[in-house]
Amino acid sequence: MKEAIKQHYVYILRCADHTLYTGYTDNVEKRIAAHAAGKGAKYTRGRGPLVLMHQEAYLTKREALQREREIKSWNREKKEMLIQNNRGGRHETTT
Repeated sequence: MKEAIKQHYVYILRCADHTLYTGYTDNVEKRIAAHAAGKGAKYTRGRGPLVLMHQEAYLTKREALQREREIKSWNREKKEMLIQNNRGGRHETTT
């Protein structure tokens, strides 16, 4: 039996106060639910509803964490450009 290939994700959430949060996970749905339940990052607690604006998949945790670090170093304008440029591939989910 073949094992499923585990993917790792970098995602960007838009909070109700219009700030952006960038994170890493190996299960986007589960992580978004944790944020919505107030069990995610301290930053997102009390800032809902949250909207998933962007996500990228990687085969290794290392690649995903490197990308997360890169995106977190960007200013807001650059993050907004990433979101706009990948609009067709994003999933918007409100929590």
